Amino acid sequence: MRRFASAAALTRGAACVALALLSYFQFPGHTWLQQDSQIYAPILEHLRDPSVLRNDLLVQQPHVAFTVYDEVTLGLRAVTGASFHTVLAGQQIAARTLGIWGLLLMAETAGLAFWPALLVAAICSLGAAIPGPAVLTVEYEPSPRAFALPLLICAAGLAVRGRHWAAGVAGGVAVLYHAPTALPFCSVYAAMMVWPKPGREARWRALGPLAAASALLLVCARWQSGAGEPQQFFAHLDAAQVALQRLRTAYVWVSAWPAENLWHHALLLVIFVAAMARIREALGTELRLMLAGMAAVGVLSVPLSWLLLEQAKWGLIPQLQPMRALLFVTLGVQFLTAAAGARALVERRMAEAFAWFVLAYMLPMQPLATGPFDGIRLAVALVLAGATVMLRARVAPAAALVAFFAIPLVGGVVNYPDLHTADLAELSAWARENTPKDAVFLFPDVNKGLAPGIFRSEALRAVYVDWKGGGQVNYLKDLGEQWWFRWQQTRRFQAGDLPRYGAIGITYVVLREPLARAAAHQNQTYAVYAVR
Repeated sequence: MRRFASAAALTRGAACVALALLSYFQFPGHTWLQQDSQIYAPILEHLRDPSVLRNDLLVQQPHVAFTVYDEVTLGLRAVTGASFHTVLAGQQIAARTLGIWGLLLMAETAGLAFWPALLVAAICSLGAAIPGPAVLTVEYEPSPRAFALPLLICAAGLAVRGRHWAAGVAGGVAVLYHAPTALPFCSVYAAMMVWPKPGREARWRALGPLAAASALLLVCARWQSGAGEPQQFFAHLDAAQVALQRLRTAYVWVSAWPAENLWHHALLLVIFVAAMARIREALGTELRLMLAGMAAVGVLSVPLSWLLLEQAKWGLIPQLQPMRALLFVTLGVQFLTAAAGARALVERRMAEAFAWFVLAYMLPMQPLATGPFDGIRLAVALVLAGATVMLRARVAPAAALVAFFAIPLVGGVVNYPDLHTADLAELSAWARENTPKDAVFLFPDVNKGLAPGIFRSEALRAVYVDWKGGGQVNYLKDLGEQWWFRWQQTRRFQAGDLPRYGAIGITYVVLREPLARAAAHQNQTYAVYAVR
């Protein structure tokens, strides 16, 4: 019996690791220095060596006080000697593995055997985008949120299986990585602790790890409190801050969303309710409460954000970004439609299974549920759903594995562009080897492009201003004001501006269109000119 249990555990573990690796290397994939890691990587480099990037605005105003992301990553680099990219990738894959395990536990709680449950976990691992708050159910970048979200899914899976202490540990680690992402789970779990049903006493076992994590987070934040501008939790946004945030981080303001985004989430909510009603009894009380509770938090976050941010102008709301909780509606739809399809498949209700699977497979391919629909992608969803239904429940996960390849190759889904070019890498290597450590670079003609952020982390040279760096205006007032001033200073480039650039601290200008004068360095894409 023990050997059987051990073999089953090994099979589950191997399946979770395999799915995590497939989702990382194939689809939905991963990125590095293309979004938020453009912010975190230079902060980590500066924390490791304060002489690096000390003239860069981003590292002068770090916002990692309320996370152990930096401590863990710095510690792993010190122990292993590996690069930040490597140690962050390791954490990302580990977190995804735990999240897939949580999905598997939840699917088994819904009455599914291992193979149909694995089918559900695989479909959810395909990921989905959330229009509006601009987040993902499977994050590509190794950011704190990318680690916290799958840990929360793991915690939810453990909780609904009655393993409450372990759920508290997983949830506590999620809190340590990214507390705002953990708030929906913590609030729902707190409500479940007082739910008047059997098992209430057992749920309190999770309180210890969660409380310990919260205390540790406060200690870490206190220890780092001297770094940069302190975050103002009870500040009131003035008119200038509101205007700047609406310009640079419009996704935080629901009034700036297109109307189709709201209709998208309304339609997903209808599908969520329908799928939950269909398999309500199979889910059981704990899983119903967990799924419905976190989805409810997501739905309520929209009017709450509108009230507290757009009416009260509370400065904490852009930092918490509560509308990111809408991802739990999308994830819930993906889980419930896949679970409803799997149950119908097991019970040989093929037409119903087909319909649910079409909905589940469309989510990774259809950004807006309200359309317009791409005919090829719809055809891919239909074929994948048909293949899943035609296979027996025990081998149905094979169809989901095909989806990891069919969605990008046949459906044409490109989750992110490849921004790492040979010329940019060559430029970064040249700057790192041939310019002073305190040199400051400016890319005045890339507008909102992301090349400067890649250069900053690969060359370890300061960038005077770039569009991506302005994404922190919702965290720190002083940083936002400095960023906007610098952006306005350098927005339109003319050759006669070089002396002015030298006066404000810029040492090199990188252009895509060469000047008449000799360049300090040049390749097919970039020309570098010394300002002083």
